[in-house]
Amino acid sequence: MLGLGLAALGRPAYINVGRSELPPSRSVEDMRAASWAVLDAAYEAGVRWVDVARSYGLAEEFLAGWLDSRVPAGVTVSSKWGYAYVGGWRLDAAVHEEKSHTLDRFRAQWAESTALLGDRLALYQVHSLTPDSPLFDDLALQDALAALPVRVGFSTSGPAQADVVRRALALERHGVRVFSAVQSTWNVLEPSVGPALAEAHTEGAHVLVKEAMANGRLALDPPEPVAALAKSLDVGPDAVALAAALAQPWVDIVLSGAAGTQQLAGNLAALTVGDVDLPNLAEPPADYWRHRSSLAWA
Repeated sequence: MLGLGLAALGRPAYINVGRSELPPSRSVEDMRAASWAVLDAAYEAGVRWVDVARSYGLAEEFLAGWLDSRVPAGVTVSSKWGYAYVGGWRLDAAVHEEKSHTLDRFRAQWAESTALLGDRLALYQVHSLTPDSPLFDDLALQDALAALPVRVGFSTSGPAQADVVRRALALERHGVRVFSAVQSTWNVLEPSVGPALAEAHTEGAHVLVKEAMANGRLALDPPEPVAALAKSLDVGPDAVALAAALAQPWVDIVLSGAAGTQQLAGNLAALTVGDVDLPNLAEPPADYWRHRSSLAWA
């Protein structure tokens, strides 16, 4: 199933390449209108999962306004805590987001998320859980997460994603697993977390895939096999990249990060592709993540 992530639409700057469809002004009003247009088009096309985060600028606010205005049926909302947006709505901000996996940050951001989204929030995730996160040793934080009235998950980033997935899903408090969902980066250039996600799925966790287009790299500068297959199928390379993720037997939701309705239409073509036959295109994880960290916020 294809879902929609609002990382590219909730703030003026992001590390995705290929955001030319965004409003030139990047004003709050224009970005809100752009997000609503994409949400309208996605819903009309049958997309029923929307993913946001506290650090995605005003993404939660934009989504809450859209939900209040449209009152759409059957929409599942996931959000994330752990990063705070500190970019001041500036493209040239020195720092755009600040990370903290503490109990105080969780409590503050849970209050902020639920104030906007209320009982429409179905999944709350730790944003970018990594091996060095203090969460792994903070039993009070784990207890607070386990006590939430919604499904609790985490997202992962970096070359150690597989280790984090296995370690986090093994956390228990008072005989109950803390996490029942995971959102990881998986794409044809960086598939190393795949076996761990397969294990998670087998154990009953809900599995979401983010960055299936490698932050736009697979759409704008695809490897030759991706470009060739896309041409043969008369779709864009973005559709092939998303279809490759959708074809994984352990995946529940693959997120589109479309920055406009035209990009969304191209992404939705993935649903017509079916299974894809591509050679191994994987980069060494350390190289992949080094390249990702070098992308400019724009």
